[in-house]
Amino acid sequence: MGVKAMLPSYELGFYALVVTCAVLYSGSGIFEASRDSMNRKAFRDGIKPGWHYFGRKMDAADFEWMMWFTSFRNIIIFALSGHVLFGKICSMTVPQHRAVMFMIYGLLAVLGSMGLVYLTIILSHCLLLYSVALAKQKWLCYVAGLCCLASFKVEPFGSWQSGFVTGAFDLQDVLFYGGCTFSIMRCMSFALEGCQKEEGIYSIFDLLKYNFYLPFFFFGPVMTFDQFHAQVSTRELRRKDDEMRSIRVNALLHVGAIVAVDIFFHFFYILTLPSDLKFVNRLSDWSLAGLAYSNLVYDWVKAAVMFGVINTIARLDHLDPPQPPKCITMLYIFAETHFDRGINDWLCKYVYDHIGENHDHILKELVASIATFAVTTLWLGPCQLVYIWSLVNCFGLNFELWVQKFFQLGPFAKLEAKLSEATSRRIRAAFGAVNFWAIVLYNILALNSLEFALLVTKRLLVMGFPVSTLSIWFITYCGVQLIKERERILALEEEERSDKAKVE
Repeated sequence: MGVKAMLPSYELGFYALVVTCAVLYSGSGIFEASRDSMNRKAFRDGIKPGWHYFGRKMDAADFEWMMWFTSFRNIIIFALSGHVLFGKICSMTVPQHRAVMFMIYGLLAVLGSMGLVYLTIILSHCLLLYSVALAKQKWLCYVAGLCCLASFKVEPFGSWQSGFVTGAFDLQDVLFYGGCTFSIMRCMSFALEGCQKEEGIYSIFDLLKYNFYLPFFFFGPVMTFDQFHAQVSTRELRRKDDEMRSIRVNALLHVGAIVAVDIFFHFFYILTLPSDLKFVNRLSDWSLAGLAYSNLVYDWVKAAVMFGVINTIARLDHLDPPQPPKCITMLYIFAETHFDRGINDWLCKYVYDHIGENHDHILKELVASIATFAVTTLWLGPCQLVYIWSLVNCFGLNFELWVQKFFQLGPFAKLEAKLSEATSRRIRAAFGAVNFWAIVLYNILALNSLEFALLVTKRLLVMGFPVSTLSIWFITYCGVQLIKERERILALEEEERSDKAKVE
């Protein structure tokens, strides 16, 4: 049955009411737990002084978020403001050479922030992978690229290379591994695109221009070389209608999201609470479910803000970068689950789609997903938690296809054909609700800990059965129906735009 199946408005209203009430009830439990645990000794490291005039402390457990908006805030503003100003001048005076100017600014910024030795390490890996790319053999590009990536993610090679970088400051490790690993991914994209170039080869300067574009250098997103090269090679720089207005609106939305997260951290300690399993175990099933779900939503917001700010800078430079990730609230399919759309696009283009093709064959899909998660495991850094995360998400991705194939068999296909579209949508939403919680439980492994994930699973599926289990499943079903309704509206709008384009 298609995505355009309609449900009665009163039914959708009921679903919206159920979800709203459940979120408020769960949120009140987390708020009370946060208030009561504010002064616990076990939370002393995660909760710092905050708005004392409101009597609230702040959840400061996320090192990355605190890094962005405390110790690294002024450096970010200075470096990116300089890039925007420099980019504007270059776009106005020498648009045909702006990629070279971006490269020079990026090289100087990396040199000034991390030193000559670090820059030399990056350049040596670029030169190595460029040399490999000259052979125009894809398998060789994969082997060399993954070996270079392993040299930063597998010990003792990573520590050996980082040991060459002298000096010490709070962000040295973050910038070192961020810049190195993203550089390897870009170099692999350059090499693989070079293999597909029919005539001639790309120059080393094309690689350097691609790799040292400062907004993408340390923290991504990864923009594949073919897209970047085509966009920076454009000499006629023209804005789309209302593009600047869209950029301003997005910038304001990101500022609003930062303020909202700061407010949220003063009233809901969603990151610190999971660190004390004894305390968390005393929470109600509803609060525990809300806590697990909130962690995923927060991680999406963090990724959306980080990549959104970078993307705004890139759009000012007349680029069309990878979009921020799809909100976890709108997901109930494993194939759409990702927190970094740039890495996801890279993996899909060079691994997942390359092996799995149309993703309709069970064996090819299994091989493609195993290869994709193997590369992802290396990218994240091999360890026990990453192994488990990769295994369960790889299983979830394949299980979706297995279930789909199973229900496409003759008896089930005939049975569904006899049902109305609305009934079919309800049945599919029930399965989607189960998938939604599988996504939540599988991904809090990486965001929190294995112990917290096991605790949530045990409470919701074993100790909470049947009341909590079925209640949360029904509420999630209501949420999935709202997601499907949004997908239906978007599909109709897309069809309408397509029809207008054909008429014109």
